[in-house]
Amino acid sequence: MFALTFLGTSASVPSADRNHPGLLVEAAGRRILVDCGEGTQRQLLRAGAGFRRLDRMLLTHAHLDHVLGIPGLLSTLRLRQGSGAVAIHGGPQTLDVVIRMLAGFWGEGRAPLPLEFIPLTEGQVIDAGGCVIGCFRVRHRDTDSFGFTFEIRARRHLQPDRLAALGVPDGPLRKELAEGRSVTIADGRTIDPEDVLGPVSGGKKLVVIGDAETTDGLSSYAADADALVIEATFLDRDAPMARGYNHLTAREAALFAAAANAKMLLLTHISGRYPDEEILAEAARVFPNSRIANDFDRIVI
Repeated sequence: MFALTFLGTSASVPSADRNHPGLLVEAAGRRILVDCGEGTQRQLLRAGAGFRRLDRMLLTHAHLDHVLGIPGLLSTLRLRQGSGAVAIHGGPQTLDVVIRMLAGFWGEGRAPLPLEFIPLTEGQVIDAGGCVIGCFRVRHRDTDSFGFTFEIRARRHLQPDRLAALGVPDGPLRKELAEGRSVTIADGRTIDPEDVLGPVSGGKKLVVIGDAETTDGLSSYAADADALVIEATFLDRDAPMARGYNHLTAREAALFAAAANAKMLLLTHISGRYPDEEILAEAARVFPNSRIANDFDRIVI
């Protein structure tokens, strides 16, 4: 299961209702922040999400509407939860911008918390114990942008009635069976995992893409996603403007979701130049299960 809390859903210019980009992803007991626009710390409070166990950030790219909230958040984390380290993942250019920004406030290497800066390269970012996070390159202007995949592995669960019928006691033997290994019980019988495991269930996939000038070559990363979060900054009637600013239209986002066989499309990076209804209508004509994300929306997948 994933729980998504949208902390900011605006394009580069915020509005009274939409803050700069930020998304809290909760999975497998972990809380991970994707981007940290200006005001994200207050958005966490307003959303009721708080600051507990918030020790990892994934940055899509270094444009200021996606990273300016980092200094304030770090200051608050220091006051709220002591001196625990925070890991910040981003492309090398992105991390360079963040490091120089933080040095401007506190001096080089003197941020209020211990920080680990981890450069992204395509592939696995972290295995967070039941949720594997990966990243892939995204084209957006002259940035080293990345999108992210979050995958909860499908599992086969032990069937209590079968365990009881076969006389498998509680404890380490059941753990061995759950991990796919045969065991020998006290009376000498061998119990195989297939004897006690149920059908495969529970696998989930989330894909998060920040700003993008194109989705060419990205369908394989988003394939069969249970939820796809992606920008929809322009409408199709302004496609030339979208190209000029290196952003997507709602129609392009919907076409991408359809090509990737996604189950749900969550549109963000919303511009105040359009009514939400127009954006949603354009996307839904191509991909019916589309939704516009609003600040403080909490969506469980």
